[in-house]
Amino acid sequence: MKNNNKLAYLILILTTIFWSGNFIVGKAASLFQIPPFSLNFYRWFFAGLILFPFTYKEIIKNKKYIFDNLGFFIILGISSITIFNSIVYYSLYHTQVISGILMISTIPVWIIFISSILKIEKTNIFQIIGVILSLTGVIFIITQADLNLIKNLNFNKGDLSMVVAMFSWAIYSALLKSKKYKISQMSLLEVVIICGLFFLIPIYLIEIRMGNQIILGKPFYLILAYVVIFPGLAAFFFWIKGISIIGANRAGIFLHLMPIMGAIMAMLIFDEKFMFYHILGACFIITGILLSNKKTQNA
Repeated sequence: MKNNNKLAYLILILTTIFWSGNFIVGKAASLFQIPPFSLNFYRWFFAGLILFPFTYKEIIKNKKYIFDNLGFFIILGISSITIFNSIVYYSLYHTQVISGILMISTIPVWIIFISSILKIEKTNIFQIIGVILSLTGVIFIITQADLNLIKNLNFNKGDLSMVVAMFSWAIYSALLKSKKYKISQMSLLEVVIICGLFFLIPIYLIEIRMGNQIILGKPFYLILAYVVIFPGLAAFFFWIKGISIIGANRAGIFLHLMPIMGAIMAMLIFDEKFMFYHILGACFIITGILLSNKKTQNA
């Protein structure tokens, strides 16, 4: 049992490293002028291609179930594949990794908030306060705790678009846990990828028509390989395995390592600075996350 727990801790730490690395690589993509929507399209196209031989038989076998729930799977695909990943890469063209990853770290709180709105789960007073505090932290980061920015509404568009990504993934996660599925996790991921890609293709084509072409070369191949293999596939399977060993609640704690790891990598690789407004925002975000977990502690 102890060995299994150690394995879970190891693969969950690797998962957070891979997901944190996605922000680093996303920022690198912006420096090499790799178009964000194109990068996201190829990421999930190749991920889907790799999964296809392992999932197509189960998908064909359960095609009636999939078509009966197609609308639901389309919403999952749009919110996760089409919107979230594309907007994260787009945002990193305009904002710091530290700002982006701190904002994304509030997603567990917004999952609780959206689950309450959609009547998937009930919330308590601690979680409501947690949502308010986390939102305050995000506002500090967006406004850089600068009254002049607020007066002039002169916000960083990367920070603003990261809010869209944040809510998109929260909607996806809240809906994802609202149902029990008749297909495996791997097949579910493949169905969601296919649905998301269907709506991502037009955006990808528009980006190309606007002259945002990918320059084929070593930077693109290395970045694509990373986003497909590590945050795309390995992290997903590690996450599922970790949850199966120690449970979702304990596994969820490891997600809070992401802003720490991401900030350290951003400071080392891109020489980013942890500014005062980051510290202020992080204090509110961390307090909000801790309060939002009161439900688990008191359950």
